[in-house]
Amino acid sequence: MSTAPTSFGAQDFYRDLHLVFDATLARTAGQPVLVDALLGQAFDSFHGNVPLQCEDEPALACQRGCGACCSLRVAATAPEVWLMARFLRAVAPRLLARGVDLLRRVREANAATHGLSEPQRVALNQPCAFVAQGVCVVYPVRTLACRGHASHDAQACADAALGRCDEVPHSHGHRQLRALVQNAMQSSLRSAGLAWGLYELNQALVIAADHPGAEAAWLAGEDVLAPAALNEVPADEMAAVFDRLQPTPRH
Repeated sequence: MSTAPTSFGAQDFYRDLHLVFDATLARTAGQPVLVDALLGQAFDSFHGNVPLQCEDEPALACQRGCGACCSLRVAATAPEVWLMARFLRAVAPRLLARGVDLLRRVREANAATHGLSEPQRVALNQPCAFVAQGVCVVYPVRTLACRGHASHDAQACADAALGRCDEVPHSHGHRQLRALVQNAMQSSLRSAGLAWGLYELNQALVIAADHPGAEAAWLAGEDVLAPAALNEVPADEMAAVFDRLQPTPRH
């Protein structure tokens, strides 16, 4: 189900989507299908509304095979981690037969970047573990962070990746929608008593791979991905914002 922004603005979109997420979480509580249902709504809402939000922007420079931004740190919610972990388990054997060991690549990327700040990570220019032979092999289940990172200038992206410039003309519409959808989902997860933070993707996927029962533990209310948590914005500050924006349930 896609919830579109209206003339009432971003807060109304956020609150409407929050209620949609709330209903899904209540209906699927404790079930593995929760992840698929929640992210299906999140991704549909994002992609269904990008054309409207970006109609006055210049054309995007992003295209297949361009991986200039694929060395940046990726922040993901727990549902996104579980969806991608499932996908990796499903495609890893076929890719391994073609010489691509995805889990090894994730472990190596995590070992190289663990504990680095964002500027240090940019300077390291560590390639994304999921770009293999010029293609993103997890594209169907890529995170909201990846979906919301879009540029109007490919050369600026390439220069930024090499440390030659700091400013890249990003799509405001993509960024705003990513933030609205992601924050509404995080707040709804919090209201449902589930771990709702953001996690560094590589480390979170290593945790998921090393602990087969991690998703079930998360569904039971544990923050099993806590070692991979990103804490640039304190949780209490985020929670206070979510409380101020809490929607009124419909009857």
